[in-house]
Amino acid sequence: MNDVPQPRASGESAMTEKLLVFLGSERVSGPPRPARLGERVVAACMTRLGRRDVDAALIDPVEVDLPHPFKPHFAYSKGKAPEAMERLAEEIESADGYVMVSPEYNHMMSPALSDLLNHFGSSLFSYKPSAIVTYSAGQWGGTRAAVSMRTFLSELGCLPVSAMIHIPHAQDVFAEDGGYLDGVDGDRWDGYLDRTFDQLCWWAKAAREQRRRDTARPDAYTVSAKERDAPTDDASNMTDR
Repeated sequence: MNDVPQPRASGESAMTEKLLVFLGSERVSGPPRPARLGERVVAACMTRLGRRDVDAALIDPVEVDLPHPFKPHFAYSKGKAPEAMERLAEEIESADGYVMVSPEYNHMMSPALSDLLNHFGSSLFSYKPSAIVTYSAGQWGGTRAAVSMRTFLSELGCLPVSAMIHIPHAQDVFAEDGGYLDGVDGDRWDGYLDRTFDQLCWWAKAAREQRRRDTARPDAYTVSAKERDAPTDDASNMTDR
C-alpha cells in the first residue's frame, strides 16, 4: 500500500500548479462505517496527484473554523474576516485548480461541502478548472451528487472538466492510507483516476498561463450584483406591438 506523498512547500517552484483538494464530509461517526470514508478517497487522490508536478493541499471542513451563524467572507470589510477564514480565502484565490470530493446526500452534494464553498465568493474560484470526485459505501458511487456539483461549480466559476471519478463501495477499494486493498486491480483504478486528473492538470496549467498574460481577466465575477442583471428597465418601457 502506498504512502500519501507530502505536498511541496508553498512557492517551491514558480512553474508548479497548485491544487486544493476539498473533502466534503464532516461526519465523525456512523453509520455508514467507516464514518470518515472520504478520508480514504482523498488520500488516494493525493497519492495520484503526488506523482505529478503539482502542489496539492487538502482542505478538510472538520479542521476549518468558520463563523456561526453563517456569514460569508465577502460580507466582511476587507481585512476584517476571521483569521482562519482569511487564510483559506487566500489559499483558494492562489490555487490553480480544485478537486471536489463528495459523498451523496439525498441525491445531492454533501451539505458540508456546499456550506464550506458558500462562504467564499466566486471571484476567488473564477477562471480555473475543477474535478468532481464522488464516492459511496453502496453501489452508486455518488453519481447523482455529481449532477448537482456540475451546476454548482460552474456557477462558482471553476468549470468542472468533462471526466469524473465515481467510487462505489469505496471501503472495499481503498485502505485508510489511500492505498488499494488486497485483491483490488490497482492499475485499472490508477488509470481511471488519472483520466480525470490529466484533464484537470492540463486545464489548470492552461488557465494559469492565460492569467499570467498581460491582458486583464474579464470582470464578470467582480462586478456588483446589480450590474449582472438583465436590463429589464428598458424592456418594461416597451409597448406591445
